[in-house]
Amino acid sequence: MKRNSAPARVAELEREIRRHQDLYYNGQPEISDTEFDALWDELSALDPDNPILAAVGADAADGWPKARHLIPMGSQEKASDPEAFLAWAAKVGHPEWLVQHKLDGASLELQYEAGRFVRAVTRGDGETGDDITPNALRMGGLVRVLPGGFSGGVRGEVLMPRAVHAAKYPDKANCRNAANGLMKRKDGSGSEDLRVVVYDVLSTEDVARVAASAAPRRPVAGAGPSLFDAEGSGGGPENGAALAAFDDELAKLEWLSAAGFEVVPWVLLPDPEAVVAFRGKAMDERPGLPYDIDGLVVRGRAVDWADLRRARPEKQIAFKFSLEEAVTTLRAVEWSESGATYTPVGVVDPVRLAGTTVQRASLANPGIMRALGLKIGSRVVITKRGEIIPKIESLVENPEGAAEIVAPSTCSCGSTLVDEGTRLACPNPDCPKKALHRLEKWLSVLDIRDFGTTILSRLFESGRVRSVPELYTLEPAELAAYERMGETSAAKIVRNLRARDEVPLAAFIAGLDIEGLGELLAEKAIGAGFDTLERLRAATVEELSAVDGFGEITARALSEGLGRLGPEIDALLATGRLRIRPPVSGGPLSGKSFCFTGELSSMKRKDAEALAKSLGAAIRSGVTKDLSYLVTNDPASGSAKNRKASELGVAVLDEAGFLALVGGT
Repeated sequence: MKRNSAPARVAELEREIRRHQDLYYNGQPEISDTEFDALWDELSALDPDNPILAAVGADAADGWPKARHLIPMGSQEKASDPEAFLAWAAKVGHPEWLVQHKLDGASLELQYEAGRFVRAVTRGDGETGDDITPNALRMGGLVRVLPGGFSGGVRGEVLMPRAVHAAKYPDKANCRNAANGLMKRKDGSGSEDLRVVVYDVLSTEDVARVAASAAPRRPVAGAGPSLFDAEGSGGGPENGAALAAFDDELAKLEWLSAAGFEVVPWVLLPDPEAVVAFRGKAMDERPGLPYDIDGLVVRGRAVDWADLRRARPEKQIAFKFSLEEAVTTLRAVEWSESGATYTPVGVVDPVRLAGTTVQRASLANPGIMRALGLKIGSRVVITKRGEIIPKIESLVENPEGAAEIVAPSTCSCGSTLVDEGTRLACPNPDCPKKALHRLEKWLSVLDIRDFGTTILSRLFESGRVRSVPELYTLEPAELAAYERMGETSAAKIVRNLRARDEVPLAAFIAGLDIEGLGELLAEKAIGAGFDTLERLRAATVEELSAVDGFGEITARALSEGLGRLGPEIDALLATGRLRIRPPVSGGPLSGKSFCFTGELSSMKRKDAEALAKSLGAAIRSGVTKDLSYLVTNDPASGSAKNRKASELGVAVLDEAGFLALVGGT
C-alpha cells in the first residue's frame, strides 16, 4: 500500500503519534508503550517513508534553558518478536552481539569539559533538549569529576527504583511516569529519589569523528562484565584514565564502570539465536530487577560511526518485550485427540497475555516439544499473537527436579501409536476414531449447520451412521426419536444436509479427511489439471508429486486415501443426493487469487470464498508475492497480513471493493 492509499488514516496516525510523544517526554503518557508501538507499526505499514518515523519527540517543559547534545540521541529500530529480530539480525550480520537491558526511564546526556561535569540535557528533539543540570546534581549515580581530563558526553537513563516508587510514589502509574515528572520539577524536589544509570560515552574526538563519519583508526581491546558477572574480566584503562577515542563498545562500558558510573549490565553473545534465548531469561528475571526494563538493546561490538549519524540508527535495535508474551511454568501436558491424532497441549501457571488470563498453550506436536527440551516444571516463554490458543515459544530453563513428559502409547482401539515427530497418531485405518472424525470433517467442510457433535456422536455410537453415505439415508422421523430431538429440529438438520446437493471438487476431497489434504492443496491439484474426481483417482503418485506444494508424502497420502475410500466415495455418489460441481473453465476471475482475513459484514467469509471460487478464482490462506488480492474490512489496520501485503505490493480490497469486483464480472 502506497503513501496516498489511506491518507486520512495516515494523517490521523501522525497526529496521534506526535501527541503521545509530547505527553511521553513531559511525563504524562496516556497509553502504554505497547499501544504506542501499535500506532507506530501501523504507520510504518501504511507509509514506511513517513518523516515522523525518523523524528524524535520533543520536550515542552516551560522555563528550562535549551542545550545541544554532543551524542546523537535518535530513536532506535525495534522488534517486538523473535521473527522480526532474526530478520533484522540477518540483514546487519554482526560477528558478535552486545546485549543490554533496555531501561524504561527518561534519556539524559551528561556533558563534561576537562573532566568536570557541566550540564545535563534531556532527549528533546534528538539534537536539542532541556538543560536540567540543577536537578541532575541531586540525583544518585552522577559522577561530577572524571579522571584524565575527559571532555565529551555520557548517555544514560534517569530511573526511579521500584522500591522507591512503592514506598513514596504509589499514586504514579509506574516508575517511568514518576521519573519523567520529577526530573523536570522547577524546584528540584524529588530529584534525590532518582538515579542515573549509563550505557554510552563519546569523547569530543569521537563527536568530531561522528560528524565526519571517519573510519575507526584502531580497535580497542577490552571485555566487560556480563549480566551475570559483576566483577568483569579486566583489560580496561587503569584508574579510569580517559581514552582519546572509543572504537569498541565494550571498551566504552568498561571505561564508564572504571570511572565510577553505574552501568547497564551487558553480555556478549555469539549469534542471534543466543540473543533470543537470553531475552527469554531476561523476561523471567524481570520482576526481580531493581529497575523497570521493557526489552533489550542489541548492537554489534565495533562502533559504527556512520550509523551514529543517522536519525534512526540501523545497526542497533530495541528488542522489546510484548504484552503478548510472558514467562510461566509448564505444569502438565494433556493430549488432545482429533480423530486418531494426539496433539500435546501444555497446562501452565496462570499468566496474563494481551488482557486475558491464560492457563493452556499449544505445543504443536511431539517433535517440537522434544526440540525445545521441555519437561514438566520447565520455565517457558508463552506467546499469544493472534492465535486463539496461545503457544509455548521457547524454553527459558529446566529447574532441578523437572520431570520428563510421558506421551500416550496406545490408542483406544488397541493399536500402538506411531510417533512420526510431526504427529503422534494411530496407524489403524479402521480405527473408529478416524471414522467419527471423517464424519465431523465432512459436516464442517460443507458447513452443514445445526448438525451438532452430540447428535452425531449418538448416531455413531449406536451404529446407525458410521460413514458419510449413511448420513444421507437419515430421515427426519428417525432423528426426531432421539432424546431431546424434536421434529422441528430433526427436519431442519436433514434439510440443511440435503440442501448442499452440489459441492466443488476441492471441498469434496477435503471433506474425506485424508491426512494432510485440505481445500487449498486440493485446489492446487485441480489447478494442475486433475480437475475431475476420475482424473484424481487415476493419477499416479509420481504425477501428483509434481504438483506445486505436494511432494511425495502428500501425493502418496492422496493416492492411497482415494483408493482406500473408493467404496465409500462410490456409495456416497450413488445415493443421488450429492454431486460434484463441474470444474469452472474460463471463469471471469480465472488466474486470480484471493486471501480473506477478518470478518465481513454482508456475508460469511466462507460464502465470500465460495463466490470467488465460483467465478474461477483460487483461494489462499496466506499473503504471498503472487497473490492477486487481500480482502479485509479494515485495509488500514496494522495486522500481519496487511503489513505483508504492503511489503509485497499486493492489492488490498475492502468488502465493498470485493463486491464491486465480483459484481462487475
